[in-house]
Amino acid sequence: QVQLVESGGGVVQPGGSLRLSCVASGFNVEENIIAWFRQAPGRERERVSCISRGDVTYYRDSVKGRFTTGRDKGENAVYLQLNNLKPEDPATYLCAREIEPHPNEAYCPTFPSFYDFWGQGTQVTVSS
Repeated sequence: QVQLVESGGGVVQPGGSLRLSCVASGFNVEENIIAWFRQAPGRERERVSCISRGDVTYYRDSVKGRFTTGRDKGENAVYLQLNNLKPEDPATYLCAREIEPHPNEAYCPTFPSFYDFWGQGTQVTVSS
């Protein structure tokens, strides 16, 4: 049974850090494209980061230099390190698996419709 479970969210002050984890079961994260999305109330779901099968990483412009994603191979998980959190970052953060492995090892689709399995999300709040 394919499952994704996120954890690590919380409340931090502006400039603070969090480390989110997405633990997978039922498949191997090393063989799949995994993305982090976020969704704030009243806003569309947007891709924050993605790691391709070949470990190429992608970030939306607003988080470049602040967020880092990677695989925790021993845990069959993907993490998202959030540094220097800003007032525009609060949202529910969700991880997702791309629908099927792509032959291009650098491929990482942007839109939610390309992903089939989703976690339940973890809440990130930035407040002083």
